[in-house]
Amino acid sequence: MSGGPGEGRSGFSAPADENSERIHQLAKVTAELGAADTIDAIVDAAVTHAAAAIRAAVTTLMLREGDHLRLVGGRGLRPGILERWHSFPVADANPASQAFREGLPVLVNNPDDIGSRYPGMAADVPAGRSVVCLPLGSGDDRVGVAGLTFDEAWLPGPRELDLLMTFAAACGQAVRRVRAADEAAQRAWQLRFLADASEELSRSLDYRATLTRVAELCVPELADWCAVDIVEREGLVTLAVAHADPAKVAWAWDIQRKYPPDRNAPTGAPNVVRTGLSELYEDIPDEMLIHRSRDEEHLRLSRELQLRSAIVVPLRVRNRTLGTITLIRAESDRRYGSLDLPFAEELGRRAALAIDNAQLHSATRDVARELQLAVLPARLDTIQGWPIAVHSDPGGSAHIGGDFYDALPLPDNRLAVFIGDVMGHGIDAAAAMAHMRAALRAYISVDPTPAVVLGKLEKMFGLLGTTRLVTLVFALIDPAADSVELVNAGHYAPLIVSADGTARFAQTTPRRPLGTDPDDRTSSAFPFGTGDTLLLYTDGLVERRDEH
Repeated sequence: MSGGPGEGRSGFSAPADENSERIHQLAKVTAELGAADTIDAIVDAAVTHAAAAIRAAVTTLMLREGDHLRLVGGRGLRPGILERWHSFPVADANPASQAFREGLPVLVNNPDDIGSRYPGMAADVPAGRSVVCLPLGSGDDRVGVAGLTFDEAWLPGPRELDLLMTFAAACGQAVRRVRAADEAAQRAWQLRFLADASEELSRSLDYRATLTRVAELCVPELADWCAVDIVEREGLVTLAVAHADPAKVAWAWDIQRKYPPDRNAPTGAPNVVRTGLSELYEDIPDEMLIHRSRDEEHLRLSRELQLRSAIVVPLRVRNRTLGTITLIRAESDRRYGSLDLPFAEELGRRAALAIDNAQLHSATRDVARELQLAVLPARLDTIQGWPIAVHSDPGGSAHIGGDFYDALPLPDNRLAVFIGDVMGHGIDAAAAMAHMRAALRAYISVDPTPAVVLGKLEKMFGLLGTTRLVTLVFALIDPAADSVELVNAGHYAPLIVSADGTARFAQTTPRRPLGTDPDDRTSSAFPFGTGDTLLLYTDGLVERRDEH
């Protein structure tokens, strides 16, 4: 790497007033990332809006998919770049892959350096430009890379790089939050699908008709193709084939008649019937089609099916395998992964024997718990100098609550702590809770003053038209001043326990919850010295009518 940080006129190098405005714009982008609820919204904020704030010539966002990085959005790309770098291995020799592997920013602006270290991309970086790649996340929690290209070989200095890494951290958190919500929504959809399939299976004793209907339910949401094979006296018989296009179904039946399944095949439905074990093919390469084809015509027809990925699961009950269900991704160009296998196996089990509703409710509860664990901090006891304890016990058998909390260490050994409750239950309440927590973290990173943070939240509610009510208490603890500054938006008053054991509620002037009419969000300060304890809690602790 060569060229001093901050050289040139790109990026943040500008007069002070322009520089301040760009930092302000980048903070707005960070807040926008906190409110994003889809990957497309994240791409729009991280690529389009961030480019204007950072003044980068090119901005890209790459997310990890398996052992590859996939380019999900870009601005300022020259023709052909998107196709060339649509997907590339994490192990590849390029700045983005290196930043992802090492978890550190990669900065390079020397053409010779680019050519020697990354020969595969030397032709894609015009002379006189620099490349900055920022990992999204840290440790084993990295989800992708943000790529920036600047004119005049400009590289960020320490202060600019710190701001860019804050932006990258917000991107990573937004991606993880959206993916957790998407996964929870997918799990919820899977549960509804299993309920519908179970209903179909319970409507009639004619298993042929009901299994045909289940195959049709799988297309196109779960698969592009679905086939059900049953073990009968004459061997393995294909009972149903489903596709969104009836003409393709007829075509598939023709192929089936010309090339019936080989009951001795070492893989696929015949092998699953023999072993009772599922098979997952995340990718179906052409070599697999060549190996399985019986002649050139069979290979041609197999290629025309455009097979991309497949799962084969047994129909198993009482230690007997009755058949198989095969799910195939084809023209939709989507892939199955390890997380899809348990769901497909559950479908196979329900096709073999209907499962009662109690198990469905249990699975729904697991989905709710997994969502809450995905969007709440896993551990808070590692913040140096601050003994912190957390207890979270979601109530109800299938409800997803809106309680959220976090603690963030700040400069000068200060600590920001908040707890809140989004009113309501279900996926929507959990998603709103995730938005609130992300927005709070973003605003705290810019200015942790409690009144400022709550004021920005108030503006966010007005700007986004949020109607869901949220109660919140936010505390900023300053050990240098032996005080805690609190602002409360309709939440329960925190409890302060002094080192001598006396306890008092930190009562503040009552304020309206967020989501109601705008209110005065001034803060109050309370003594808080060494050995004191601050207890924050939600209504689940105090509104338990049958307990002391």
